[in-house]
Formats: sequence, structure tokens, C-alpha cells
Amino acid sequence: MSPTALPAGPEHGHVTFLGAGPGDPGLLTLRAVEALAHADVLVAEHEVLDVVRTHARQGVAEVHTDADPAGNPLPATGTPQLTVVDGASATVGVPAVRDAAHLVMEAARGGRRVVRAVSGDPGLDAYAAEEMLACAAAGVPFEVVPGVATAVGVPAYAGVPLRDAEGADVRFVDARTASDRCWTEVGASDGTVVVSATLDSVAAAAGELVSAGRKPDTPLTVTVAGTTTRQRTWSATLGTIAQTLKQAKVLPSPDGGRPVIAVVGERSAPARRDQLSWFESKPLFGWKVLVPRTKEQAASLSDQLRSYGAVPHEVPTIAVEPPRTPQQMERAVKGLVTGRYEWIAFTSVNAVRAVREKFEEYGLDARAFAGIKVAAVGEQTAKALIAFGVKPDLVPSGEQSAAGLLEDWPPYDPVFDPIDRVFLPRADIATETLVAGLIELGWEVDDVTAYRTVRASPPPAETREAIKGGGFDAVLFTSSSTVRNLVGIAGKPHNVTVIACIGPATAKTAEEHGLRVDVMAPEPSVMKLAEALADFGARRRAAAIESGDPVTRPSERRPGARRRRSTTT
Repeated sequence: MSPTALPAGPEHGHVTFLGAGPGDPGLLTLRAVEALAHADVLVAEHEVLDVVRTHARQGVAEVHTDADPAGNPLPATGTPQLTVVDGASATVGVPAVRDAAHLVMEAARGGRRVVRAVSGDPGLDAYAAEEMLACAAAGVPFEVVPGVATAVGVPAYAGVPLRDAEGADVRFVDARTASDRCWTEVGASDGTVVVSATLDSVAAAAGELVSAGRKPDTPLTVTVAGTTTRQRTWSATLGTIAQTLKQAKVLPSPDGGRPVIAVVGERSAPARRDQLSWFESKPLFGWKVLVPRTKEQAASLSDQLRSYGAVPHEVPTIAVEPPRTPQQMERAVKGLVTGRYEWIAFTSVNAVRAVREKFEEYGLDARAFAGIKVAAVGEQTAKALIAFGVKPDLVPSGEQSAAGLLEDWPPYDPVFDPIDRVFLPRADIATETLVAGLIELGWEVDDVTAYRTVRASPPPAETREAIKGGGFDAVLFTSSSTVRNLVGIAGKPHNVTVIACIGPATAKTAEEHGLRVDVMAPEPSVMKLAEALADFGARRRAAAIESGDPVTRPSERRPGARRRRSTTT
């Protein structure tokens, strides 16, 4: 049994010092995910909490150890009263000036399981070491879950190898604490130097290395926001990095204090990085893509977009409500139980939810489907059925649509099919394609309105302004109704936004609303739609590189947007 699965002591609790990695949540280890799932309290800086909270259980308390970006102390959320060391009572939502070790000890009181998450790896965090010593002195049991070190993970995402077959030396330097002796030692070495610094101090660090003996023409790369979709990397030399950052218009800037990782040495040469830059060269890297669907509906689509480097933003355009006259649905569910149907066909996750809710209303469960064949229009609908306890008998082998379902649907055969009727619970605005196709195959169809779709409430003002002002790089329209509803609740997307449509009918609706359609899926599939957008992004990127122009996102072309002039690739 792992340490996090053991019951905590009633007095001292248990603390897990956990490395959250350099920023990409996907770099959390399996051990870290396990520890987070058992945590009662999370203690971390707000940026680290953003990485780890997804894997924590519902209701976990959060303790912020820093201030928000505006400099205000961050309050705790869902936090119980905790007893502090001096016996007083206080919530863990204390001002940022409170000592982090004190917060950890306070949170661990009463047998609580505390995860103290730090950026990168706790073994390289001096403050984490002090907090471990405090736990040891107080008799609080703790463990350490290593993470991907920032100084190692960021160069890997930037396409900058730290060692080659020759196995040259690699030195790590923190510019904030490095002594003159440290600079002298690394300056005298001919190996690779990985420097942790800030945007406004990296040029000074380069100067220290030159003063210590490194040649001014030694190549280096500087990466900010490493392993995230905000990552940017500049290639220069020790002598030119100050001018490079100035030309990129990132300095002077209020963001000058942002952490960066600089890699110095022949292995960080620009020509080498051009070949190895796998992350920033993704076809939709950094693109903010609007997906007019709920998070639940857009799960697989958003995951696919992330694999291309995009940042999906789900905005529901449709809300689901019960049918105005529920009697038809009630009769159909009763008929399903009494053997009226040979098949039931689900064309959406919402249809599965509607039937499931009606089942629960009648005290039924998945066993009521015994003896009935079940069809699902696609992968997401099938997953919803499986979660309900029902494994579908038929899912399209090709296109995930009504047409694809009909391609695989067997014709009615009176010898093998004792019942000739299909139950089809659908939305009130569903098309007639599936009904007509089933009738043509010889089936009788009970086309039942299981739910109504209505226009969703408008998104927050910030999102509406981003849509109309060109803050999104692309929008994916998966139906004509998503076009009409998005324009209705949020306004028309800016003309710099790439418009991608799932098919000709959706594209026609977009054009009728004054939108320029840039991308259309080769077949009506959300997966193919995302692929088509990625192909568009790849072609756009290749054209910019071929012409010698900087690689920019569509939103950076809008009037007033800050143009990028760096050597980012």
C-alpha cells in the first residue's frame, strides 16, 4: 500500500512534498496524481495550484502561499477552520506574508493529508527543504514525490538538448543566488550551462558569463513560460541576447520579472533548434480556439485540439430543457420495458441523459435494456451509454453521423427480428435523415422528442469582447445552429478569426451571417474538422517560414495587437 493510502495520524497528519513540474499538467507523475487524489489540503502558489487542482478530489481545501497577480493576498476556497501552532483558531486563507512552513504545519494538524506542491522538483527547491526540516522537527511524517525539474523540462520542450553522444558537462546556475565564484567556474567550463533567471536579468547573466571567459558569440536560447502554450523561445548569442529581447519588444516590460530558462553552449545553436523544436512548431501552437459546445460535449474535440498545441475555450451555445409535453417520452419508456421495441437508437449524449433521467424517475436502471438492441451514433454517445451500464450493439464503423449509422444498420428481417419497431429519442430540432433511412430499411420508427434545445445564456462579457474583438484565433462550427446561436448570444466573430465549419450546410449558414469560411472538414466529423484546422495552421506556418516572415497567430494580425518580431519557431 502506498504512503498516501495509509490513514493519517489524528495529531500530526501527513505532508507530501510534490513536484508539479515546469507548467504542463501532463508532466505530473502517476505518483503525484495518486497523492493529489487523497489530499485534504493543497498548499501552493496560485500558478502551481492551477496545475495540480484538476487531480484533487472535490471539496479539497486550497491554501495560497503567494499573492494574486495584482499583489493582493489570495483567499482559500472551501477551507475548514484549522488550529494553528499557538492554539488560536484561523482559516488557512491567511495573508501571503505568513510563512509557508507554518501554513503546512497548520494544515497538517488534526490528521489532515497535506500536499505541498512546488514548481519543478522539490529536491531543487531550497524553501521546500526548509519546510521538510520543520516537519521533521515537529514530528510530522512526510514524503517526497519528485517532479520534472524546470531546468530540464523546459529545454526539452524548447528543442534544446543538454547533452550529446560526447557526454559534455552540464552545469545548472540560479542567477538569483549565484556567487562570483560560481560564475567564474561555469565561465571557465566549455560545457552546457543552464541558467534560471528572469527576462530582465538574463542579459546580465550573459554578461557575467562573458566576463568569466565565455566567448560573446557562444549560442544561447532563452525560453519563457516553458512547457505551456504561452512558451516562447529566442535564439541569440551571449553578446546579442540583450538586443534580441529588445527587438522582440519584451523588454522593458512589466513582465520583465517572469522566470526564464537560458541554455548556453554549442548544443543550443539555432540551427540545431530548428530541427528539434517539436513543441512550438505544432500546427496550432498557442492558438486560442473557440469551441461552441459545453465542456462535456467538447471533451474529445478539446483534447484533440490540445494535441495540436491549441488552447480550446468551450462556450455553450445550446441549453437543454425537457420536452413541453412529456407524455410521449413516458409512453415510449414504458413501451421499452414492456417489449415494444427491437432497437433503441441514441444520436447524442443528451438523448442518453434524457432517457437515463426518465429511468431514474421510474426507479429503473440499465437492466431494463435486456433483450433490446442499442445503437449509438458515435464514440461520445457510446461512452455515455457505457457509463450508464449499457454496451451499445451498433456504433458506426465509418463516419460518426446519422448517415454513418444507416450505413451499418441492418434491414428489417421478419425471420430474425420478432419486432419491427425502433425507439428514437431525439432533440426537437433533429433532422429527418435517420428516420427516413430506417423506414427505407423496413423499420417502423417512434421518433420521440426527448429534450428541447434552446439558445444558451450569453457568455461572460470578457468572452464576448474576445469574440467580437479578434481575441480568438479560430472558431469551430459543428452545426448551423451553433453559428446562429453564437452570433445571437455573443456577436459575430472578428474578421481575423479563422472560421472552420463541419460541412457545406454549416458553411452556408456562416456565410449568410457575413462570415468568411476558411476551413471545411472533408467529411462531417468533429475529428476531421479539427484535423482540417490543424492542416490549415500547418500550411500557414510553412508559408510564413518560407517567406521569411515571423510565425504569428491570426489574433496577432488584428489592429492594435502586439506583433511578434522574435525568432520564435
